[in-house]
Amino acid sequence: MAEIRIDATDVVVRLTRLEKVAALRGDVRVPRDAVRAVEQVAAGDALAAVRGFRAPGLHVPGLTKIGTWRRAGGRVFAVVAGRRTAVRIVLAGARYREIVVSTPDAAAVAAALR
Repeated sequence: MAEIRIDATDVVVRLTRLEKVAALRGDVRVPRDAVRAVEQVAAGDALAAVRGFRAPGLHVPGLTKIGTWRRAGGRVFAVVAGRRTAVRIVLAGARYREIVVSTPDAAAVAAALR
């Protein structure tokens, strides 16, 4: 499962090997000052929170979305599983407009980024 790490200057989404293969990319690193908003996504709503066209990535309907989704207004990077809580990070001036990651401690991650 992807892990979100927060340090003094960056937010890093560390991917497992399988997630790196599915997403066709390595870990995602964005400057902490690019974070504009953070919210917790309820269990079961994470898949619906990621919309757009998959390019590149993996989508197993009802189970998971891993990779980049493109839509008007920018790209979204996602590593979400169907029935898990997630954290949505809204960014400005970064490669992605949003990052959505399933994590069992979504409330703690959201609080740490606020």
